This record gives sequence, structure tokens and C-alpha cells, in this order.
Amino acid sequence: MPSLKSFRNRITSVKSTQKITKAMQMVAAAKFKRAQDAAETARPYSMRVAGVVANLAQASAGQDGAPLLLRGTGKDDVHLLVVMTAERGLCGGFNTNIARAARDHAKAVLSQGKTLKILCVGKKGRDQLQRLFPSNIVETIEVPNVRVLNASIAQGIANNIMDRYEAGQFDVCSLFYSEFKSVLSQKAVGQQLIPVVAPEGVATPDLKGATYISEPSEEVILETLLPRYITSQIFRGLLENNAGFFASQMTAMDNATRNAGDLIKKLTLQMNRKRQAMITSELIEIIAGADAV
Repeated sequence: MPSLKSFRNRITSVKSTQKITKAMQMVAAAKFKRAQDAAETARPYSMRVAGVVANLAQASAGQDGAPLLLRGTGKDDVHLLVVMTAERGLCGGFNTNIARAARDHAKAVLSQGKTLKILCVGKKGRDQLQRLFPSNIVETIEVPNVRVLNASIAQGIANNIMDRYEAGQFDVCSLFYSEFKSVLSQKAVGQQLIPVVAPEGVATPDLKGATYISEPSEEVILETLLPRYITSQIFRGLLENNAGFFASQMTAMDNATRNAGDLIKKLTLQMNRKRQAMITSELIEIIAGADAV
């Protein structure tokens, strides 16, 4: 059994770790509320834009004059996966769940004999995916550590993706991120970003049988609206990820703090038993010596 000094050193070490995890929990809790409000505020706009795009796309689908982002390249050979994760860890299975969803999709693409490319937004996604797909990762974009995420960050990522599409580097683009549900629940989701398809659950406006004549035409409107739609979806993914990260980190650090407390109690009990055994042993030796005299 370890010595009393070893027990004391171990207890001191665990207490130091407990202070760190408790501090990280409090920091995550302070940032979580702001991140949650930002994610929930962005949802109506994102869903509304998706509904408008879906409605206009119905009128332009299949037409030669439809924007390239809508009609696609006509091929399905090269797939680009945009995997959005956090820049940091210590957040439970948050990053792992997103990487797992992207990994499953990537394996399905490769099994069909298609070309796979991966664009990682966040270092943790790259760290996990490069173990299986080291040659498929084309770029890693690091999200700056800012107090509040802004649309300019999403615009830069969207421009990177659209430039690659216009250059003919891929045919289909899918976006993976974690949708925030609650403090204890975040769901890794994937959606097709290019060619533009309205996300599941998006309702198109009910025209009640009316027919609208657009001025300018649907194609001209979509030329302007589709890039904004892609940017809005990326921005929503960043905000959802941000809220989910702090929620997961807050939960993980709370569990770590509790586990550290349980370990301290266990080590203290073992140390007290060790000390009692040493005292008993010394008493027996004294009594035995006295009897011998």
C-alpha cells in the first residue's frame, strides 16, 4: 500500500485538478447563455431564408437559366464535406459525435467509388478525421477566438466554398455540425449545401393557389439570394456549434468536478485506514516490548 506521503500528494493533486474543472465549468456557464441566445435568435432568419429559397427554386428547377448553385454541375463524382467542430476539447463527446457523423458519410461516399474531399472548420475535427482520411483533407480553417461570433467569419468560409465550386473542384457539398437542443442534448446533423436543397422540416410559403410574377425574374433573385443562403446556413452552424460546445463543456466539467470530489473522499478514507494501521502496529510493538521486559 502507498505511504501516507503518497496519499497526501495524490489528494493535493486531485484538489488542484478539481479547482481547475470548477473554474472551467463556471466560465463555460457564463458564456453559454450568450451563445444559446445567439443560436436561438438566428434560427428564424435561417429557416425563413431557406423557405424563400425553396419556393423560388421550385419555379426555376430544371431550367437551363437556373443559377449554378441550384442546378448543380450535372455530375455526382466529387463530394466535399465541410465538418464544423470546436477548436478546443474537454467537452465530452461533442466533437466526436460530429466527426462520427462525417466519418460515416465519408465512408458511404468512398464505398460508391466517388472522390472525397474534406474541409475542416475547427482543429478538433481535423485531428480526428486525419487518422482515417489523411489525404482527403484539403484545408483546415480555424475559427478565431472572439467574444461573439459574427457574420464575417461565416462569409469567409462561404466564399472559400463557393470559390472552390466555381473552380470545379467538387460537385456536391455537405455540411456537418451539431444542432443545439438543450444543455444535455446536442445532435450531430448533416445537410446538403450545394446544390442548394432546402433543409428537412422547412415549410415553403403557402401561396393559397396564387401565382406570383417576380420582377426581376426568379433566376436573377436566386443569383443574389443563394450565396446569402449558404452564408446563413454556415453562420447558423457556427452559432449552433458554439452553444453546443459550451453546454457540453459545462456538463463535462461538472461531472469531472464531482468525480474529483468522490476520488478525494476515497483517497482520504484509504489514507486514514493506512494511518490507523500504522498507529495500531506501533501500539502492538510498544505493548509487545513492555511485555518482554
